[in-house]
Amino acid sequence: MLKRALCVGINTFKNYPAAELRGCLNDARNIGNMLQKVLGFSSQEITALTNEQATKANIMEELNRMVDWAKSRQEFCYLVFSLSTHGTHVPDVSGDEPDNADEAFCPYDLTQKGDHWDLEHLIVDDELGSLMSRLPENSLCEVILDTCYSGTGLKAIDLLLDRKPRFLPPPSVIVCEALEKCKNRSVKDAVLESGGKNQILWSASRFDQTSSDAKIGDEWNGAFTYYFCRAMLEDKARAPRLQILQEVRNQVVKPYQQTPQLECSSLLKKSSFGTPVGQPLSSGG
Repeated sequence: MLKRALCVGINTFKNYPAAELRGCLNDARNIGNMLQKVLGFSSQEITALTNEQATKANIMEELNRMVDWAKSRQEFCYLVFSLSTHGTHVPDVSGDEPDNADEAFCPYDLTQKGDHWDLEHLIVDDELGSLMSRLPENSLCEVILDTCYSGTGLKAIDLLLDRKPRFLPPPSVIVCEALEKCKNRSVKDAVLESGGKNQILWSASRFDQTSSDAKIGDEWNGAFTYYFCRAMLEDKARAPRLQILQEVRNQVVKPYQQTPQLECSSLLKKSSFGTPVGQPLSSGG
């Protein structure tokens, strides 16, 4: 099995110093360590982009390079993309659902254009969906998103000292109000609508919740990513994904008021990590 991973963590934002997060770099590091310890990735098979490295152009370039690499191989390829940052919303940019808002993810170079986010410096869910549609059949891509993409997240003001919501509202109050009235569309619709037979989406919360940047012990982490990595390390990825999901939910639902989600086919939900359905886990490649 051939493997590649891209782990992105963004704590600071070039044009928005007040939006600083604390746990996203640890998320990227923890995902990378877990991939090596549990799934047999080598350090050469993992690319990490953090803070100023994690511009939209760099993230999309690495993702496209990873997909192109998989398309050039005859062997089964296992891909992982993790992203820890702020989530936000933009008015639907595809034009096919004008009453909906698109979820979006904030790179380091996030900026605005007038009263809206500048789409040249923002990763919209439709862009990820288009990218995923290019995956070859002999591949499996695991996407792990520890961000907020919540309409009601606009109202979520968390005053606790040990956590902060990973949601950055649109720059215009008028746009915020308009988006709150929209029928929300989960990011899974964009990422998985090409069929999803070789795509797996882990998200830190439901579409109507925020995700926590949380102080756990002495360090800040994404609450979802911290307990996801812990479950993987304890179970050595031999457990099916549904079991990992339940273990993570047991840790985060009540204290952090978020419910992690898993979107993929029923066969993939019942299988373990890094394997085509029905094949044993292999750390080779």
